[in-house]
Amino acid sequence: MPADFSAQKRGAATLDESEAALKDAGRVFHDLGAEELIEHAIARREGLLASNGALVVRTGQFTGRSPKDKFIVRDELTASVVDWGPVNRPISPRHFDALYARALASIADQEVFVENCLAGADPNYSLSVRVITRLAWHALFARQLLIRPARPAPPRDSDFTLLFVPHFQADPASDGTYSQTCIIVNFTRRLVLIAGTSYAGELKKSVFTIFNHLLPAEGVMPMHCSANKGDDGKVALFFGLSGTGKTTLSSDPNRFLIGDDEHGWSDRGVFNFEGGCYAKCIRLSREQEPQIWNAIRFGAVLENVLMDEETRALYFNSDEITENTRAAYPLDFIENAVLPSMGDHPSHMFFLAADAFGVLPPISRLTPEQAMYHFLSGYTAKVAGTERGLGKEPEATFSACFGAPFLPRRPDVYAGMLGDRLRRHEVGCWMVNTGWIGGPFGVGERMKLAYTRSMLKAALSGDLDDVPMAPDPVFHVLVPKRCPDVPPDVLDARGMWPDTSAYDRAAVNLAARFRHNFEKFTMAGPEVRAAAPGA
Repeated sequence: MPADFSAQKRGAATLDESEAALKDAGRVFHDLGAEELIEHAIARREGLLASNGALVVRTGQFTGRSPKDKFIVRDELTASVVDWGPVNRPISPRHFDALYARALASIADQEVFVENCLAGADPNYSLSVRVITRLAWHALFARQLLIRPARPAPPRDSDFTLLFVPHFQADPASDGTYSQTCIIVNFTRRLVLIAGTSYAGELKKSVFTIFNHLLPAEGVMPMHCSANKGDDGKVALFFGLSGTGKTTLSSDPNRFLIGDDEHGWSDRGVFNFEGGCYAKCIRLSREQEPQIWNAIRFGAVLENVLMDEETRALYFNSDEITENTRAAYPLDFIENAVLPSMGDHPSHMFFLAADAFGVLPPISRLTPEQAMYHFLSGYTAKVAGTERGLGKEPEATFSACFGAPFLPRRPDVYAGMLGDRLRRHEVGCWMVNTGWIGGPFGVGERMKLAYTRSMLKAALSGDLDDVPMAPDPVFHVLVPKRCPDVPPDVLDARGMWPDTSAYDRAAVNLAARFRHNFEKFTMAGPEVRAAAPGA
């Protein structure tokens, strides 16, 4: 392990903080296996077993992330490095220390579950993460989503400790928080505090935030993407926000899954940060997504999926609780998973956008400059339920680097790393619309998964390399005129609209949104700015 990374991840701390977190707790359960954690969860009435063996739980009031409640402690270590603002909200060490002390007091004389996990499949850039929770199912989630060290694990102080206390609430008036919920990362003390929410996604994204802060200093690019590889070993990356298809499209029976959400790109290649998958399962079906369907079994956790408590039947089509239903399971529950989850430098890269306006081409080739532009733009549509405050309809959004909520540093830091890698490794770049065709949301229809899979297969196999392509008149990307197993009319986004003049207005409107959003990226070079869409 590089000595400088070891020093950086430990920050200025000299003590193992997790020992303090446990000294006043009641009974402590250390590193239980999935079977024991499930037994505890059922006995404590935290969840029920479904007919397929998965543990079904509810996350209570919050069924998605709470981005306004996320903070980073501002101190000497972070003051000049973090991109402070609405995404990275600062909180003082004094406020954090007071909050953390009270959070520790809240677990006094309580049952506590501790899981010692790893994050980062590349041993050169791995972190040991100690997760301390009040709920058995949160411990199970951590065990299944992070990397499980070999048992018995060799003694090793934790690089970071994560304290997850959903029943503890902050006091905004005195604690400097936005609400009673808080998700706070303290890089100096190597601590994460999650309080006032039971949504387990906050755990995995906190670890992602840690990597996004530490790895750029090591020349490693952290990425919000899924990854898989073919029989030839060639790796593909799939960037996109929640609901755009990262997990679904990377879980391809004909390819080998490296990971579904978070990766690093080092000088050696690509590696997964996690040891599990966190799949959206609203409207999940065996026919459309067989690998994910088969992975949901004993040992998996289902969040907020409606279940008949008598028959234990699951209703994946129901959004009665939330649209953001989730399944968490270990990577080895997926057939053809790559273990350890590492791969070579990618040969192809796909930017996934669930376009709610229905105007983006289903698939298009990007120049390196266009890839940089669209990476910085990070366009998609937020899907209802993934964050608090969203309604039933998708909301068009731009999220820098397809992961702005998790980036402590300025977006150009990550974009610069991408540009360097695109030049060095000659990566083929594509934009894929997994959203609507034939009209906007509510009028058109969602792109068929089978068509998207066929387009990706053609791009990866080289079948689109010699196909005639036409430049889109508004977005200037190259659109193939034909693709195996895809009707030619589906490739024509404009022609799919009954009213082509309405399409033209919608396309011009979306292009204007792109240009307006990009005004803040003043650091981008002229070649990248010239890649902007426009009529």
